[in-house]
Order: sequence, then C-alpha cells, then structure tokens
Amino acid sequence: MQSITRTEGIIFVLIIIYSFIPSFGGLLRVLELAGGPAIIPENPRALLDPTPIVLHILSSFLFCILGAMQFMPSIRRRHPTAHRTIGRIVVIAGCISAATGLWMTHNYTFPQELQGSLLYWVRILLGSLMIGLIVWAVVAVRSHNVMRHSAMMLRAYAIGQGASTQVFFGITWMIIAGSEASGLLREIMMVSAWVLNLMISEILIRQLFVRASQAIKSTTAKSMISYKR
Repeated sequence: MQSITRTEGIIFVLIIIYSFIPSFGGLLRVLELAGGPAIIPENPRALLDPTPIVLHILSSFLFCILGAMQFMPSIRRRHPTAHRTIGRIVVIAGCISAATGLWMTHNYTFPQELQGSLLYWVRILLGSLMIGLIVWAVVAVRSHNVMRHSAMMLRAYAIGQGASTQVFFGITWMIIAGSEASGLLREIMMVSAWVLNLMISEILIRQLFVRASQAIKSTTAKSMISYKR
C-alpha cells in the first residue's frame, strides 16, 4: 500500500526477518507432513499426531505476519476496513495458535531435556493468558476503547512472538557456548524470551498512552483557544 510510511515499512520488514526461522521453518514442517522432503530435523510428535502442530504452525504464521500489519498507524487511519478484516483473521489465528499450543503442551510427551515442570506451567499460563488478552481486546474494541484494545493485542502479540526471541537466544547461546542449551538452562532461556517480549510490550504501551494523552491535551488546548476567540 502506498500509504504505508517508510518507517513502517522498515519495521514490518524487520519483524518478518525476526520471525523468519520459527515462521518459515514451521511451514517447512507442514510441507514435510504433507509428503514433501524432510528438510528440517524430524519431530516424532508431529509424525504421531500432526493435526495440532499443523494448525499451530499455520495460525502462528498468520498471527505473527498479519499481526505486524495491525500496528501500522497508516493502515489503521487510511484503510480502516482492511484493518478490521485483517484484525478478525488475526484474532482467530491467535486463539487457534494459543489453544493448539496448550493442547500440545499438555498432551504431547516431551523428553525431560525439552520440557520440564517450569516450561510446562509457563506455557500453560501464557497460552491461557494469550487467549484471555485477545478476548479482552475484542471486548474493548466493541466498546470503542481503542487504547485498551491496542494494549491487549500488543501483549498477546508479545506472547505469540516468543518463539522468535527464543530462536535468537538459542542461536546466541550456541555461538557463545558451541553447543545447544538443554534441560533447565534451556527452559530458563525460553521463559526469559517471553519475559523480555512482555517487558518491551509494556514500554511500547506506555509510550502509546503518553502519546494519546498528549494528543488529547493538544486538542483540548486548541479547542479552548478557538472558544476564547
């Protein structure tokens, strides 16, 4: 869209790059399960029960990629219909992503080095929280509370993008240590990725509310000046 600013375009491309390994790596898994070549390491859980992981991959891809477009002010202002349409897809995709993540966390059998008690309960907590935030965001926008809607969706997006930050942490550790993290160390790194994402989302939300407050004060001041005249 020509109405997207250069800054927004750069941010969107950076998000796509940041999401590349988990999002597009997941699509390779879907192709493999559909009968394509095995390009990435085998996942026995996916082979035994592929439906949840396929739904999770596809919904997570839509949530992360289309979700990034929802934070572009130009699209929200100049293309409200497109924003609402994409938003409905993002809401559905986000709920499916979180629900299938919860299902796999509880029903798949993971080796201890891949998922211990800490990671299990954090995944259950954040998956449930993600669904709750998305529902809250829908209720907020239907009540015309746009600021609360944006804040809730940004928090949900931070949770949904956890895999991207986890990949970044994992690659960084492999470069430093020369081996892949496992066990409790791996769990701490994965949990830390979600914590970092949520911290960043809170900073962005605070900036959002500050800008909104400044805009309201500016509008009020202009109205007062016009009234005095």
